[in-house]
Amino acid sequence: MAMPSRFSVRALSVAIVSVAAGLPFTATASMGNLGTTYGVMPVDVATAQSLSMFNDQVSATYYNPAYLTKDTRGELTTGILHAEQELRSANPNANGDVLSNSPSQHVLIGMKTNLGSLTRFKHPLYLGFIAGVEKYGKEMLAFDSRTTESGQFLQYGKEPLFLNVGGATQIWRGISAGASVRVTLDAQAQLDAVSTLGGETSRERLAVNAEPSLKTILGTNIDLGSTFCPDSDCFLNGWETALTYRTKSSASTSVNSNIIVTQTIPEPGLSLAVTTIDSFQPETIGIGAQYKGENWRVGGSIEQQNWSELEKEFAVDTIKDQQSAAPANRIGFDDILIPRIGAEYTLSEHFAVRGGIAYEESPLKTTRNPEINYLDTDKIVVGLGISATYNRTRLLAYPVRLDVGYQYQQLQERDFTLVDFEGNETPVTADGDVHVISGSITLKF
Repeated sequence: MAMPSRFSVRALSVAIVSVAAGLPFTATASMGNLGTTYGVMPVDVATAQSLSMFNDQVSATYYNPAYLTKDTRGELTTGILHAEQELRSANPNANGDVLSNSPSQHVLIGMKTNLGSLTRFKHPLYLGFIAGVEKYGKEMLAFDSRTTESGQFLQYGKEPLFLNVGGATQIWRGISAGASVRVTLDAQAQLDAVSTLGGETSRERLAVNAEPSLKTILGTNIDLGSTFCPDSDCFLNGWETALTYRTKSSASTSVNSNIIVTQTIPEPGLSLAVTTIDSFQPETIGIGAQYKGENWRVGGSIEQQNWSELEKEFAVDTIKDQQSAAPANRIGFDDILIPRIGAEYTLSEHFAVRGGIAYEESPLKTTRNPEINYLDTDKIVVGLGISATYNRTRLLAYPVRLDVGYQYQQLQERDFTLVDFEGNETPVTADGDVHVISGSITLKF
């Protein structure tokens, strides 16, 4: 029995290397995404997502589809986001504390339009979409899932494809509702090959299939003044509330392989199966409110993120493999509440400034996760931003808007115990700093 086990490892290596040659799955693993970790557009980045439920740009398709109705004009937006991360782990056995400093770089494009003119009813029906791609458009399907001896951060990997499509309409005076879908990919690969002991393969056959997975996002928005006192002034004027719901989503990959090793493993060969997830986003329920004055607005939100569901996902993950671990050693997650608050002030006809702050508790409950060795900490998020709107230009008939947002995330210190593949334990302290800069240009039509 020892020989098949030894060559099972070799065959698995052959399978993974061969599949990696055919699939662009190369990024660092992540259990967050562009929208939950940083913010989609500069307004979201600058306000620490505190005003995202009340952002009438195309990022509403992710945060609150109902708010697509707030601006009746069409919109075309392009943007970029660059995040510099220094994620540290004070490890006595490592050379230096920096565990990861790979940047995240997204290019974004989005559009919103009114499809009501296509119907006989002439009732406004808004359609919007937004797409983001990693490495400024060069990386769409990167994927990596691993165990590690040195530790890995839970939420700061790359999530190459970000895609949302949705619509919204006004239901009654001041009340709007919307729905969208978040698109993720479930990839499946089948590999058959004959290999020598040296790892040289022949008669290879690789079949890859990626299916879209659609996850629902629902949102509703109520302008309290328009709803309850449309024809008179009252204390509700200026107040808005929003409620959103996002189902959980994740990208997944399944690799099935059948390897024949000449003179060692004859036909029908050794069958191996790997199933793993990446880029998990928890089920999220959010409620928000804002008050809008003549030249300013202030608002906030509270999100409940149900991370405990990730424990079930890991239970069927063959790489993270929690079923083989003793119940006391299995990774655990908590459901968390995230408070956010922000404000915006219009300086003049052309310029507006905004800012926000949030406190995000870590959903990672366990500080000792053998072989997976995830690290995650509480963090304070602060953002600032500015926008410039030009109502008249020489070429365009409608306004042009430029937005810039900056965000700083301070990861608080937290102690963990790393456990290597031999069972040796090492105490470490995790912390970090993240700097995010985002810019966009929006054309109205």
